[in-house]
Amino acid sequence: MSSNAPFSPDRRRLLQSSSGLLAAALLAGCLQNSTDQDTTPTPDGDTNDDGNGNGDGNGDDTTDTSDRSNMTQLVQNNTQFGFDLHRELAEANPSDNILTSPYSISIALAMTYAGAAGETAEQMREALRFALTEDDLHPTFGSLQTALNRASDSVDEGENENENEDGDDAVEFTLALANSLWGQAEYPWYDDYLDILESDYDASLRTVDYAADHEGAREAINSWVAEQTNDRIDDLLPQGSLDPLARLVLTNAVYFAANWETPFNDHQTEMQPFTAIDGETTDVPLMAVDDRFPYGEYEGTQLVELPYEGDRASMLLFLPPEESFTAVEESIDAEWLAAARETLDSRDGTVSIPKFSFESGFALKELLSTLGMPIAFEHPAADFSKMADLDAVGEQLFIWDVYHDTFISVDEDGTEAAAATGVVVGTESAPVDPFEFVADRPFLFAICDDETETVLFLGRVVDAATAQAES
Repeated sequence: MSSNAPFSPDRRRLLQSSSGLLAAALLAGCLQNSTDQDTTPTPDGDTNDDGNGNGDGNGDDTTDTSDRSNMTQLVQNNTQFGFDLHRELAEANPSDNILTSPYSISIALAMTYAGAAGETAEQMREALRFALTEDDLHPTFGSLQTALNRASDSVDEGENENENEDGDDAVEFTLALANSLWGQAEYPWYDDYLDILESDYDASLRTVDYAADHEGAREAINSWVAEQTNDRIDDLLPQGSLDPLARLVLTNAVYFAANWETPFNDHQTEMQPFTAIDGETTDVPLMAVDDRFPYGEYEGTQLVELPYEGDRASMLLFLPPEESFTAVEESIDAEWLAAARETLDSRDGTVSIPKFSFESGFALKELLSTLGMPIAFEHPAADFSKMADLDAVGEQLFIWDVYHDTFISVDEDGTEAAAATGVVVGTESAPVDPFEFVADRPFLFAICDDETETVLFLGRVVDAATAQAES
C-alpha cells in the first residue's frame, strides 16, 4: 500500500437518533471549570488562589490575569473550531447522528502544530482557530488539561457516593484526559520538540518500530486508547492506517462519566414518536423529569441545562423551532452560544429527551483541508521540520490523516462519553504509476489456497454475455 495515498475509510458507526446531538458534541465545552474562577492553574500546574481569593499571595496579579485571559481565549477558540467542524460534518452527513470532541481534536493537532513551520504552521493556526502565540498556546493547553483532570477531585466524595432513585450506587464523577506520542525508534527527533510535548502535554516519547512491525505499533496504540477510554474506543486506528513509512502518531483520549444531579425517573420513560430529520417518525424511549433547571430561549431556540452530580459539569440541550433545525445548526457559533447562555434562568419545568447511545468515527483529512490547512496533508509541500532532523534521514514528513472516534450513552441515570484522536504522520515512497484493469475482453482466472498455493479452480471467460446468472 503506497503511503502517498492517505487513508480515509468510511468509519461512521451510528446506532440511533436523538434530539440532543449538538449538546452532546459540546459536552466537553460545558464544564464549569476554573477558567471562570480565580483558581486557574498557571503553566506549571500551580493554582493562583491563596485561599482568600487573592491570587497566589506573591503579588503577581498581572501574571494571574494573563493566565486566565489565555485560558479563556483558548477555550473560545476551541469552541469556535468545534462548531466550524460540526457544520462541515453535518453538511457531509446530513442524515447521520454526529458526535465529536473539539477539545480532543484540537489538542492532538496542537501537539502536531508544535513541530510545524512556515506556511504549514500558518495554515494550521488559522484552521484550528489558534489566536494565542505559540509561546502561550502550548503552556495554556497544559494548564487547561491540568484543570480538566482536576475536575474529578473537585467533586465532593460524599456527592460521588449518592444513590440514584432506584437505590443503585451512582457512578463516580470521572473526567480523565491523556496524551501520548508514538515515534519511530532511532529517528532523529529534536529535543526541543519532545520537551514541549512532555512539559506542556504530559506526552513522553514512546518508541515503536513502524518500519519492522507497523501492525504491532497499531495494536499498541489502540490498546492504549482503549485503556484510557474504559474500552469504549478500541479501534481508533483502523487496519491499513499505518505502514512501514509511518513515523509518528500523536494521540489524545478523553473519558467522561457522571450521574444527573436530578435523575430521570425510569417509570416516566415511555415509547413516544420521534420525527427524524428526513421526516420519518419512529417510536423511541422518551425520558422525562420535572424539576427546576436553567432554561432560556434565544432567537426561537429553546435551551435547557441539565447539571451532573457535583455541579462540575452539565449538558446543554438546544431545540430549534420546527422546520428550522438546519438553519439554526448552520448559524450557530461560539458567539451565538455565549449570547444564548445569557438567557438561561432557573425555572420550574419538564424536560423530555430520548435515551440514546451511538458511536461516531471519522477520518478528518478532507474536512480539515476544507477548514484551511491543506498543506499539512501534502507531500512535499508540508513542513514539519521542527519535529526532527529530516536532512539526516533524507525524508519529508506530512500528515497522512487524522482519525477521530467518539462514544456516548445517555439514560435515566446519567451520561458516559469517550473520545480519541490520532494524528498519523509519515513520509512518502517513490511514486508508483496508477493502473487500470478493465476486463472487457476474454480473461483467465484462478481460485487458490493462499497458505499452500494450491490452485483450487482455474478457468476463463471468453463470452461474458452467456455467463450471466439466470434469474
